[in-house]
Amino acid sequence: MSLNGPIIIVEDDPDDIEIYEMIFDEFGLKNRLLFFMNAALALDYLKKMEVSPFLIICDINMPTMHGLALREIIAEDQELCKKSIPFVFMSTSASKSEIDMAYAETVQGYFVKADSYTGFKQQLAKILDYWTICLHPNMF
Repeated sequence: MSLNGPIIIVEDDPDDIEIYEMIFDEFGLKNRLLFFMNAALALDYLKKMEVSPFLIICDINMPTMHGLALREIIAEDQELCKKSIPFVFMSTSASKSEIDMAYAETVQGYFVKADSYTGFKQQLAKILDYWTICLHPNMF
C-alpha cells in the first residue's frame, strides 16, 4: 500500500463509475483513480511489480471473474500479498454466505452501497479516512 498510490475500483456499472468519479473529484484527492470493468483486468494490472495501490474497492458480482475470486488470488499470490493492499467490497447486495466467504479471504471490509449520493459519499469518506491513518507493513 502506498498512501499516494492509485485507488483501484473494480466496477462494471457505468452509472456507478460516474458516481465514484464525482465523489472522488469532490474529495480533491491526489490519488489517481483506476477503473476496471472486470476483475481479470484489475488482476493483470495488480501483477505489475512496480504497482503499489493505496486501496482496492471491488464490486462482488462481476463479469469474467467474481470479486471473491479476485480476492482469493490476491491473498494466495505471495508477491501480491506482500503489497498489503487494503481490499474492500462495495456491492449493491449482501448475503450471509457472500460476507462469510469474503471474510474467509481476509477482506478488510464489506459494504452495501448506500442508496443515496450523500450516503455513498459518506461511506467512501469513512473508508478513505480509516486507511489514510491506519498503520501498514509497507510504511516502514
